[in-house]
Amino acid sequence: MNIVVAATGIVVASPVLLLIAALIKLTSRGPVLYMQPRVGLDRRALTGVGGNTRRSMDLGGSPFTMYKFRTMRPADENGKQVWAQAEDERVTPIGRLLRTFRLDELPQLFNVLKGDMNIVGPRPEQPDIFVYLREQIETYPRRQRVRPGITGWAQVNQGYDTSVDDVRRKVDYDLEYIRRQSALEDLKIMLRTIPVMLLRRGSR
Repeated sequence: MNIVVAATGIVVASPVLLLIAALIKLTSRGPVLYMQPRVGLDRRALTGVGGNTRRSMDLGGSPFTMYKFRTMRPADENGKQVWAQAEDERVTPIGRLLRTFRLDELPQLFNVLKGDMNIVGPRPEQPDIFVYLREQIETYPRRQRVRPGITGWAQVNQGYDTSVDDVRRKVDYDLEYIRRQSALEDLKIMLRTIPVMLLRRGSR
């Protein structure tokens, strides 16, 4: 289902993808796409706190490169990994529009085709922030038992997170999703994502 939905989405949205790419290129310097490392599926059996002792640093899952349309000035996107803030001054005018309707996430359909992500699942986090959140929230690593997603049960129930408490609530939603994961459940979440996008809930 993930492959079918992603492939169909790319074909249907191809005129929009091309238009967005042209607008980004014409209105600000820098690349059209923003590629960022994220933590993905943890394929190992949960073996306790120690994790994989053969690694100098346990990332908590398989790292992959996530694609998004660039929404910020490129000079500001290469620094320390931080949460984006409300009314972030780094965001370009076109970028703010894309974020409002979450159109900046459309290139992640290619991540789904590559097998890095699903359409539905927990949102993938940046490695540095992942390590921090894993230390703050005991259950955080459990969300890596499934592939991360473009949308998910946490995303349709809560807006963007700006604090550890926000993330803690989202983790509860993620674990609830994992317990009842099914194709029908994924379809329901996909349908619930549409009004979230149109009503611009939680966008920044």
